[in-house]
Amino acid sequence: MSERLARVTLMRLAEPGDEVMGRLVASRGPQAAVGQVRRGRPDPEFARWFTRSRHPGPAGSRQERLAARLERMFASWAARLETADPARDLAEGERHGARLVIPGDPEWPTQLGDLGESGPHALWLHGEADLRFSCLRSVAVVGSRAATPYGTHVAADFGAGLSERGWSVVSGGAYGIDGAVHRGALAGETPTVAVLACGTDIAYPSAHHSLFAAVRSQGVLVSECPMGATPIRPRFLVRNRLIAALSRGTVVIEAAVRSGALNTAGHAISLNRHLAAVPGPVTSQTSAGCHRLIRQGTAVCVTTPEEMIELVGAMGGDLAPEARGPVLPRDRLDPDTRRVLEAVPARTGAGPATIAVAAGVDLETVLSCLGGLAAAGHIERVPRGWRLRPERPPGR
Repeated sequence: MSERLARVTLMRLAEPGDEVMGRLVASRGPQAAVGQVRRGRPDPEFARWFTRSRHPGPAGSRQERLAARLERMFASWAARLETADPARDLAEGERHGARLVIPGDPEWPTQLGDLGESGPHALWLHGEADLRFSCLRSVAVVGSRAATPYGTHVAADFGAGLSERGWSVVSGGAYGIDGAVHRGALAGETPTVAVLACGTDIAYPSAHHSLFAAVRSQGVLVSECPMGATPIRPRFLVRNRLIAALSRGTVVIEAAVRSGALNTAGHAISLNRHLAAVPGPVTSQTSAGCHRLIRQGTAVCVTTPEEMIELVGAMGGDLAPEARGPVLPRDRLDPDTRRVLEAVPARTGAGPATIAVAAGVDLETVLSCLGGLAAAGHIERVPRGWRLRPERPPGR
């Protein structure tokens, strides 16, 4: 059996993220791992590692229970092996237009190695974009499925802003924040990546069938599940580690205190990826998780795509512009002219000598400033001297 067929078989045997199977594959190789499952028992050395790694010390009843547990795991894998048909899975994937990538392939994202023994054995991809190239400059955007209008607006703005600046968006294709950020990213030309908790041949949620079609044409769908695998709750949580690992950093937009988005945030922290959160109204429960991340100091507060790019981009090369207030005409005046302007009355006029006393400058300075202020439209001459020019409505 080739390595590719062995890895397709492993996708059928163990659930995604299974660290025991990951350890077996890492230490013995995919073909040997399938061979041990076919025999129905691990080799003695691996069995000793399993019991000692979880219960170091002299043998005892706990180690015996662990050994029995390992036997049950192998029995479960062996039962699945009886119905596994890797050649059929490859043919089914090709029929749906998907392709399989394994570690060592040019399209395999090497950053997935940070997941260690919980990393995927292989990935099914369906789309026009190259996954590895798309993830070189990428940001994961996650958040609540029950998003508010505020959250969907911010997510769409982040997706469009990141895509316009050449950054790919990685998300889960779910309702709420995920769907909004994918749609925003599709407005640009940069690929978007949707990581699924089911096979790439299944559109879940079904209402996003057209969205997934658009992602396939401008990005790529990703799954570590075999063809036909249906979404179940544990797979959503395990899927989140891929979203965090594929990107340079994760930003959370709207998340309750108990939220799957915070699970993704935890994976980002454990993988030493950048983590950011967008604040929301302090009265909104859908932003309470974001506020807690910021308050605990585990996430950086960001409010624009530019700020997120500054966080994950090249140091000194992707700086976000500083937010500044509007520049008023009087802001450009020199200090003496500004003091003279402040001393000019708003209603009744005043002469140069009175203005000089109020401004605390000499008469010659006042005389030199009044003409410039009048020419700029700040003041006007009246019978009793000078006063501020009344503001006129726009357009007049």
